Amino acid sequence: MAEIPPDPNENPTEKNIPKNKQGSKIIYRYVISFSYLHLAALYGLYLCLTSVKWPTIGFGLLMYHITIIGITAGAHRLWSHRSYKAKFPLQVILMVLNSMAFQNTTITWARDHRVHHKCSDTNGDPHNANRGFFFSHMGWLMTKKSDEVIKQGKSMDMSDLYNNPVLRFQRKYALPVIGTLCFILPTFIPMYFWGETLNNAWHMNILRYVTVLHVTCCINSVAHKWGYKPYDKNILPSQNVLLSTFALGEGFHNYHHVFPSDY
Repeated sequence: MAEIPPDPNENPTEKNIPKNKQGSKIIYRYVISFSYLHLAALYGLYLCLTSVKWPTIGFGLLMYHITIIGITAGAHRLWSHRSYKAKFPLQVILMVLNSMAFQNTTITWARDHRVHHKCSDTNGDPHNANRGFFFSHMGWLMTKKSDEVIKQGKSMDMSDLYNNPVLRFQRKYALPVIGTLCFILPTFIPMYFWGETLNNAWHMNILRYVTVLHVTCCINSVAHKWGYKPYDKNILPSQNVLLSTFALGEGFHNYHHVFPSDY
């Protein structure tokens, strides 16, 4: 019988890892990429208010919800915490939805998230909230991982995900799969089915992409700074009902960090 990988939810927060702030090495190509994406999203918002067709707006809202499901039900609940089991067809669907969200491959996302729970808000946490709001929100995506984060990532048992054929496929063909599902297909559909312009379709899709990215990042920043703590008042993660509304239930963060696979 194959050995069952350890439960990723059993790792407690590592109290021995310091929480002091550290310097970061900026990755400028990521800064440029994120700058373009945000400028394009702002332009998409302008187009949404001036020239975009109503079906394109409806399609954007649909894409917003299904791609968040790809993150929360797929990368987060299923593959990071093993909160439930999914048969092969559902795994394929969730992988597709997750690819539409493009927040790296699922394996990389889950590894960082497991490390986050193991080393929450210490120097081993990829998006340590003690390093400031911007760093925990999006700055960590534009800086080089610290030695401690890399060390913790390498120590994390990811064999359950590396042995998953659906996730291996996504990882192997990440560029064509994610590029097609996140950017090409959502731009093509409005153009083909109801005659939207390329300019409108592209920038509306970027607006959707950036919005989903910010909602996800708010869990790491907003939910570690503002809210109430009904269960454990000694940790930063908090309940944030408003955020939970936009993140489809992911804002109940105080409970989640205590019971990661159950709440």
